[in-house]
Formats: sequence, C-alpha cells, structure tokens
Amino acid sequence: MLVSIVCFAFVGERMGQSAAPDRNVYFAITLIAITTVGMIFAVRRLFVLRPEETLVSQPENAAALNRWRAGYLVIYALSESVALFGLVLRILGFNLSEVTPFYLAGFALMLLFAPRRPTA
Repeated sequence: MLVSIVCFAFVGERMGQSAAPDRNVYFAITLIAITTVGMIFAVRRLFVLRPEETLVSQPENAAALNRWRAGYLVIYALSESVALFGLVLRILGFNLSEVTPFYLAGFALMLLFAPRRPTA
C-alpha cells in the first residue's frame, strides 16, 4: 500500500493538467482529508484499542481479533484515501507542491498506524 502512494505521485505527474484549477475544490478536498484523518483516530479507538484490551487478557478471543483486524484494514483504506485525494487534485490541475502534503500524510498515517501486537 505504501508503494501505491508513490505510484499515485507518478501517475499524477503523467496525467496532471495545466489548466487553472478552482481553489474552492482544493479547500473542499482538504476539509474532507482532515475529516478523514479524524475518522482514522475514531476507528482506531473503536476498532483497534478496545479489542486490544480484550486480546491482552484473552488472546484466543476470535471476535476481538476479527474486530482488531477489521479496524486496521479500515485505517489503511482511509489512509490510502488521503493520498488518493492528492492524486485527484493533481489530475484536476493543482501543482505538485500543493498535493505533496496529501501524499505525505497518507504515507505517514500508514507508517504511524502500523499494526502492533497487543501487549499488557
């Protein structure tokens, strides 16, 4: 998934337009990306941290393990979507310097929320 973010940057450079983009679109997508980051923290709290507490005391609990795994999958999908917003903006004609924060944020979120083994 990290490699796909790098691919987004390359595809964006190939497909980027030189037209004058609408600044309102940039601000709207930025707001959506910020909301997505907030959703990542909420999903982590609900679907990762709570089952982690259960898994520490009951490592064989299949329901908690499935919820923990699902939480990480959703976190990765949301992190990837932040980078994808950068690709969309680049295709719409925004400069690389304007969309780089989206690529970096998606990449950093994936590294920040790498799965860790539940510990006591």
